[in-house]
Amino acid sequence: MTNNDVLFLILLLQIKHFICDGPLQTKAMVDGKAIYGNRLGLLHAGIHGLGTIAALAWFGLDWTLVFALAIADMVVHYHIDFAKENIVKIKGWTIAVREFWWALATDQFLHHLTYLAIAAIIVSLA
Repeated sequence: MTNNDVLFLILLLQIKHFICDGPLQTKAMVDGKAIYGNRLGLLHAGIHGLGTIAALAWFGLDWTLVFALAIADMVVHYHIDFAKENIVKIKGWTIAVREFWWALATDQFLHHLTYLAIAAIIVSLA
């Protein structure tokens, strides 16, 4: 895998993240993420997993690795979202306070670290 391939992989994962956390995410999914095991929170994470499969499929990787990384992304994504939603809820933070924005920025940072970890795993196995 070349440096350009790695950068393209990270770009595809970031595009996937934008699509799955933006246009494909409903208000009901956002609300469901605060309840552990809620089907809409799980659906949101599952959509991320499918997006990860689509991004990784471009590179002709072994399907066992693709599915393992997609499942890992789903599990990590789900728990990051669950933690953020509950911290915000427990603290009573709204968009009017800076702590809400710190929580959102931390959530997004952790998701993007996940994508760097996925890329690092793929590079280490190449």
